[in-house]
Amino acid sequence: MRILGILVCVATGAMLIWASGEFPPWGDPNSPASLHVSPRYIEKTMEETSVPNAVTSVLADYRGYDTMFETTVIFAAGVSCFMLLRLFSGRERSSHHYRHILTGLTLRVRRKGKQLPELEEFEPMDSLWTPYDLILRTLCRFLIPFIQLFALYVIAHGHHSPGGGFQGGVILGASMILLAISQDMRSALRRIRERTLAIFSVAGVAIYAGTGALCLILGSNFLDYAALSRIFPVDPVGARSLGIFLVEVGVGIAVMATMIVIYHNLASEGFLDEGL
Repeated sequence: MRILGILVCVATGAMLIWASGEFPPWGDPNSPASLHVSPRYIEKTMEETSVPNAVTSVLADYRGYDTMFETTVIFAAGVSCFMLLRLFSGRERSSHHYRHILTGLTLRVRRKGKQLPELEEFEPMDSLWTPYDLILRTLCRFLIPFIQLFALYVIAHGHHSPGGGFQGGVILGASMILLAISQDMRSALRRIRERTLAIFSVAGVAIYAGTGALCLILGSNFLDYAALSRIFPVDPVGARSLGIFLVEVGVGIAVMATMIVIYHNLASEGFLDEGL
């Protein structure tokens, strides 16, 4: 079976390499993308979407279908990680982590029967999930709000500068992961619970797809944001800019929640009872 898998991978790779020979040379100014696609987006993005950042207009408007399914893939990755790793009460760990009281070194001990071995100078990591460090904890407590504020700025200002839902969502997720690392996972879960993360993951995708569905209800094409001008006091061009902002918010929420879900399950082996 392994040999068959290797053969399939080699054959697929060979076909991809062979097909890449038909691509235009790297940086060719006469390639179809350079002659037709790129100039169209660069010249028309301000006129049609009122968004100075052409990258954002391409991702969330001209290529809105692709970005919606990218967001769905991220959501599916979080769901898959949850289904494969999450373990609920009633099932016991096969091993536990201990930390040396003086040095902070960690030790993984496998359960033998029903009793865990007695270890001198070691303590279960569940008693103190991370070594207490006043400087680290205090510094992170001051930094995390500013990191989250910057993440919101990246999402909201993605029309005018580098940024958007993916980047801002990653920064938001990283801020909560930093809290779990510097404090402990229990503190992070108190601030944003597992059920809330699940709701956010679904809500992010629903906001994106719902914006497209709203355009359908208003009698236009799916993700044709110009239709939003019928319910918002803006012209069709401004409505496209507003639609881009709405879907970027959905992307940011989905990415943030999915990142945190994946970290929590990987860091605790699906039990959510011990941190790293």
